[in-house]
Amino acid sequence: MNISLQEWEVILFYIMVGAYFGSALLNWVWLIFKKDLVGHIATFAAIGGFFANTVAIVLRWVITQRPPLTNGYEFILTFCWGIVILYLFAEFRYKVKALGSFVMPIPFLLLTFIIMKMGPAERVAGAIPPALKSQWLTFHVLTAMVAYGGFAVAFGLGIMYLIKIRHKASALKADQSSWLDRLPEENTLDDIAYKMIGFAFPMLTLCIITGAIWANYAWGTYWSWDPKETWSLITWLIYAAYLHARLMYGWKGKRAAWMAIIGFLAVLFTFFGVNYFLPGLHSYA
Repeated sequence: MNISLQEWEVILFYIMVGAYFGSALLNWVWLIFKKDLVGHIATFAAIGGFFANTVAIVLRWVITQRPPLTNGYEFILTFCWGIVILYLFAEFRYKVKALGSFVMPIPFLLLTFIIMKMGPAERVAGAIPPALKSQWLTFHVLTAMVAYGGFAVAFGLGIMYLIKIRHKASALKADQSSWLDRLPEENTLDDIAYKMIGFAFPMLTLCIITGAIWANYAWGTYWSWDPKETWSLITWLIYAAYLHARLMYGWKGKRAAWMAIIGFLAVLFTFFGVNYFLPGLHSYA
């Protein structure tokens, strides 16, 4: 039986869903029960999902004969790709095994959004609007993908930090231990989150710059205060404030963790809230 490229793409999509869910679940099992074999399987599941994610994007490119970056379905696929590659980098580079418990649920939930909110017709590659026929769009989305992935990892680290300090305070009062003791030390979490935001922020800046150039190509103006542009700027200002406060005033710890969390919530609203709830030039997404 011959399987078409479109059918392979669907198969790969559900492999992604299963692998990312499995990785998230197994990471939590590892964190609670500290079974090393389970932890290794969780990482391999993330790698397998990332491989399926990559092949699905390539297949989409082959099918459409264009970069697969022009609708909500394709954006989410690349968003997941950016999150997972930066999560895997952080896990192997900084040896933060527990990070998967807090980051891998994000790509799984993004793919679940596709299943729940996008019918088959919305996932089929079709003709694209003239505004999207620009190489600047490719640069714009690729920089967004990397930036959003870095911010997602920093978000997970911020949550881990807040949980860690809360648990540490309660454990000292009660003089008891918990599986949460397995989370890395607060300073380690804070430092890695800063490095991830420091890497992602310039990519977000490039995303906005290339987006402005693309907007001028598509609509004849670099900036029109479209809701997407406005919320991209708000997101940029949040992370700029994070870096400024850290470098100039030494903000670390709890305040920095909250800013990393709020910043990623702004990313999600820029990505979903604007695309699906606020009318504007980017409503096609």
